[in-house]
Amino acid sequence: MSAVLAGFVFFIGASIGSFLNVCILRWPEGGSVVKPRSRCPGCGNSLAWYDNIPVVSWMILRARCRTCATPISAMYPAVEAATGIIWLLSYAAEGPTFLGFRLSVFFTILLGIAVTDFRSYVIPDGFTVTGLFFLLAASVAGLFTDSQFPFATPLDALFGACVGAGAIAIIGWLGEVALKKEAMGFGDSTLMAMSGAALGPGRALITVLLGAAIGAVAFVIFVIPIGWWRARQKGEQFETPLVPFGVFLAPAAVVALLWGDALLGWYIGRLTG
Repeated sequence: MSAVLAGFVFFIGASIGSFLNVCILRWPEGGSVVKPRSRCPGCGNSLAWYDNIPVVSWMILRARCRTCATPISAMYPAVEAATGIIWLLSYAAEGPTFLGFRLSVFFTILLGIAVTDFRSYVIPDGFTVTGLFFLLAASVAGLFTDSQFPFATPLDALFGACVGAGAIAIIGWLGEVALKKEAMGFGDSTLMAMSGAALGPGRALITVLLGAAIGAVAFVIFVIPIGWWRARQKGEQFETPLVPFGVFLAPAAVVALLWGDALLGWYIGRLTG
């Protein structure tokens, strides 16, 4: 791949990442991603096109609004750059194919879900429902285009959506019993329905187990100690915080898509060996 083509693909991905930022910020508040135009949260001025170039504008403006000098979060260029890298790597791996496009879209949606859940403790239906219908339709279209692998076939996609949503619902119920409060929201179920449509039933279960394992470790090592320390500093009683489970399920789904079959083979081998 030439440097010019790589730069072009990265720019396309980063531009999609710019729109992803809009979704991340507005969907949790119930806002539209179409109107109004992007604007500064400090002074409310609409951004000119030259102040909205992915990654570049943030660097040129030195992370501040041109009009009022309000700081611009580093989240914006980080999401844009990450999305650009996703699209570039997908193109490098599969070329200009439908499979490469499916990889780019799936990973982009997972990135949006992880960042939104981390910031707002919510997984908008705009990500999960859109992704679910896209992946189900893509599983059918994949039969008539290029290679289907590593995505699930249409029947496995449908079955995987049901298994993924059901498995996370069971874990949420068990967590609610253990913690005496809601452990997972409906967004986690729709996330796993979407992921299951990409992965199929076996790798959907791997995603749930892997996400739960990563989340449990992070909860014990980071979340509880930090929450306890902050409560003590404020002289408040420590309460078990909510965990944005989508932050852990999203990367687990990536691992399951790329290496899930190998993990399944290793696990089955351990059981039967």
